Amino acid sequence: MDIIKHIINDTVEFYKWSLTIADKRVEKWPLMDSPLPTLAISSTYLLFLWLGPKYMQGREPFQLRKTLIIYNFSMVILNFFIFKELFLAARAANYSYICQPVDYSDDPNEVRVAAALWWYFISKGVEYLDTVFFILRKKFNQISFLHVYHHCTMFTLWWIGIKWVAGGQSFFGAHMNAAIHVLMYLYYGLAAFGPKIQKYLWWKKYLTIIQMIQFHVTIGHTALSLYSDCPFPKWMHWCLIGYALTFIILFGNFYYQTYRRQPRRETAAKPGKALHNGASNGALTSSNGNAGKMDEKPAASETGRRKRKGRAKRE
Repeated sequence: MDIIKHIINDTVEFYKWSLTIADKRVEKWPLMDSPLPTLAISSTYLLFLWLGPKYMQGREPFQLRKTLIIYNFSMVILNFFIFKELFLAARAANYSYICQPVDYSDDPNEVRVAAALWWYFISKGVEYLDTVFFILRKKFNQISFLHVYHHCTMFTLWWIGIKWVAGGQSFFGAHMNAAIHVLMYLYYGLAAFGPKIQKYLWWKKYLTIIQMIQFHVTIGHTALSLYSDCPFPKWMHWCLIGYALTFIILFGNFYYQTYRRQPRRETAAKPGKALHNGASNGALTSSNGNAGKMDEKPAASETGRRKRKGRAKRE
């Protein structure tokens, strides 16, 4: 028991010390004064992940087509704004793409970079709605480990990034990821219109490829920073490399299972596709009319002809 108390006390003391080197510019910004609100939001997300499917059992799935269209295009606008702000502010501040230390001054361009990174952090919290829409539409088989891991860790870990390094090297990965999310949510938004648009959206698998390229670029960029002894926290560089490796493994497995392995098994192609599509983003249910076939079958038998019509309309 004394050991546990000692560990807790050391952790609290370490956190108090870390606050002395935190970015003073962001400490009064929403959610940034303490990690508790962010942890509470993430905990609520995980709780909904557990209770949501239980609540939806025996209930009709929500369609949410208009909601998904509005949501996805809103995320396009938000991510484009983040990318634009980071790109222009970094350019105005003469940022280096090789090595850029954090400038904690109140220079307008530096504050603009910090603000854009804060919005990036907020966008990761908004993306929890991806999973909420999965659950409300009863697409439970879409909620993979990759999906939950990606959403929960990005929002939680970026609180740390904003708290201590809201600028410098942090801008690189954020503005690259925001640009990719513009394309992703554009795809999901267009696909939510239904089959008339979906038949033109042949480039879904390339989104996964772009994401995997992003993680390789992140590792290369971070390794170059370490090699050049860039004055940016070394521990954060190493953590970023490890974090990116987990995504390469998970997204690589997702790509193989979805686009490489399944064409060899034609008889199982449709159920398999329903299982994997959307693993990386909750909005993908709107882009795949076949998604969720496995969990829709019981509902179809319960609601009869009207249910079958609804499914046909989505497909």
